[in-house]
Formats: sequence, structure tokens, C-alpha cells
Amino acid sequence: MIHDQRLISRSLRALGLACLSTLVFAGCEEKAPAAVERPPAPVSVVAAVAQDVPIYLDEIGRSVAREVVSVQPQVSGRITKIHFADGADVKTGDALFTIDQRPYQAQLDAAEANLAQAKAALDLAKIQFARVESVVDKRAISRQDYDARKNAVEVAEAQVKQNQAAVETARLNLEYCTIRSPIDGRAGQRLEDLGNVVTANNGSLLVIQRLDPIYADFTVTENNLTAVQRNMARGTLRVEVRLPDEPDKPRDGKLTFLDNSVQDVTGTVKLRATIPNGDRRFWPGRFVKIRLVLSTLQGAVLVPAAASQMSAKGPFVYVVKEDSSAELRPVTLGQRQGDLVVIDQGLKSGERVVMNGQLGVTPGGKVRIEEPRGSGGSPATNTGGKS
Repeated sequence: MIHDQRLISRSLRALGLACLSTLVFAGCEEKAPAAVERPPAPVSVVAAVAQDVPIYLDEIGRSVAREVVSVQPQVSGRITKIHFADGADVKTGDALFTIDQRPYQAQLDAAEANLAQAKAALDLAKIQFARVESVVDKRAISRQDYDARKNAVEVAEAQVKQNQAAVETARLNLEYCTIRSPIDGRAGQRLEDLGNVVTANNGSLLVIQRLDPIYADFTVTENNLTAVQRNMARGTLRVEVRLPDEPDKPRDGKLTFLDNSVQDVTGTVKLRATIPNGDRRFWPGRFVKIRLVLSTLQGAVLVPAAASQMSAKGPFVYVVKEDSSAELRPVTLGQRQGDLVVIDQGLKSGERVVMNGQLGVTPGGKVRIEEPRGSGGSPATNTGGKS
């Protein structure tokens, strides 16, 4: 009897454990969470556009005056007058310095007197020769006397020419006493003061530079030389020159010079652009940013530079499809065009690319297109200084 009760107790205990296990597993199955779908990532998009853009080379150069003249004295003497202010604009022919004219005026007076004397001697020689030549009977005068009179006339004529040259030299030296500007330009700081004695063709009195137009000298590498030469053969190349502190104000010019050799040490070749400079924005010796436009790329595809991302396999963009899913699209980048960048391969005009919010995007995942922050009338408009 006791044995049967023990068997029944064990059976009930086993049955209870089985029921408990069934309930536990059933409860676990009911509490298992369902799969959660990731919400669409908020992004802003922009459509790729097609337009003509320039192909260019960006270089650093320096402004150079078109003409630089070092003014030197051509006669010796003391400076008696200075006719300009340092840094003034001067025109061709404007008086700059005056050297003491009195010694040269005296030389001119003496030369003119010698010329008058030589002319008088020539007149006398001509009269004497005329008398000999007018003798009817040639036997009345010897051949030697006739030749001497004729030679005296020729000598007197030569002396007149010699004295005329002396007069011209003296007059020229007197003119050199007033030193005038040979070009239109801007005067620098004078190097000699009033009262100083200067020597002819020795030392500089002043440097004048022509500032309009002005040159922009720069170099390109020999690897880019072929492209420059090829495009120069089609016509004059356009150049955009910018000051470092005014990058948004380019000045258009033309490429006017290509050097005839490549520098051995640097492997570069010198080029020169000519630009108008009537407002004197560009100053000799100042560094400038130069963009040499080689050609125009027709129908280039452009997107904002912020839309392109970089991965281990190279640059890519997220393209938003019609079903609002994002496709990771590898692309080949071209040159920057301001805030835009050229897409050489991988994208077509009109396709929408993600510009902001790329960190929340997964390839193939859904996106929610939002208006760019700050656009009028959109929910993302910043009001009150808080987002």
C-alpha cells in the first residue's frame, strides 16, 4: 500500500514539472519582441545640374610693373630744383629734376660764337675763290694758287659743320639739365636731394613704374605645359587674377607670355598675364592668386561639394530613388567650381543626391526629405535662435 502511494506521488510530481515547463516555454514565446523597422533618416537633397564650366589651373603669382625706369642724370652738376613729390603720378615729359644750367648755357654760347666765326671764314674763303675763278686769262694765276683757294673753301665748310655739331651737343646738354619723365607711371622715393651734385650716367635719381596695365607673373609645372601649349594654339587664354584678401573679386586678363624654356632646378616654366589696373588695385611685388582658364567643359554634371563623401574605396554620393530609398553611388570627382564640384562619372543631371544628413543614411535604407534649414516657410526655419 505504502509502495503504491509512493509511485503515485512521483507520477504527480513529474506531471507537475512537465506542466510547469510547458507554461514557462509558452510564456517565453509570448514575450519575444517583434522585429523593429528603422525609421527613415531625415535628409536634405539637391538635384544634380548640368552646365558649362571652365577647366583651369590655379597658381600663385606676383604682380609686376609693366615698365620700370631708373632715371639717371645725363650731365653732371648740382640739383637746383625738384619738380615732383615722392609717390606722385607723372606723365611722359613732366619735369622731375633740374641741374644747374649755367655752365651748359655758357658752353652753348661759346659753341654758337665759334659757329658764327666759322661761317664768316667760309664766306671770306668763298669770295677769294670766286675772284680767282673769275679771272679771264688763266695764265694770270698759277694752278697752285687756284687749288689753295679752292681748298680753303672746303676747309671752311668742314669747320662750319664741326661747329654746328658742337652747338647741337651744347644745346642737348643744356636740355639734359632738365630731367623729364620718360613714361607715364608712379614715382617712387627720390634717391637724391636738392643741392646734391650728381655725375653723368652714374647712379639713379628715381625709379618710375608703369602700373596700368600691370603684369601677373606665375609658373606652371612641366607636366601642365603640354595642356597650356595645346590650348594656346587655339587662341589667347583667359586669366582670372585675385588678391588674397579679395577672393570674390577676380580681375580678367589675358595670357601674353610663355617662356622659351623649363627651369632646370624647379621643373617649372614662367608665364605672364596682362590685366587692366586703372584703379591701382594691384601693386607691384604683391602676391596674387591666378586661375589660368584652359578650356570649357560642355554639359558638366555638378553637385554641391558637401554632397560627396569619402570611403575606403573612394568618393561616393547617396542618390535618393523614386521609392525614397538611398543608393550608395561611387563617383569620380572633377574640379571644384566654387561651392560645387564636377562629377566626371557616376551621376546624371537631375538625379537627387543627399546634401545633409549622410551619417544617418544606410545603403538601401529609407530617407525622409526635409527642407534645408533656414528656408522660408519650412518647419526647419530657425525662429527664436533655437532649433
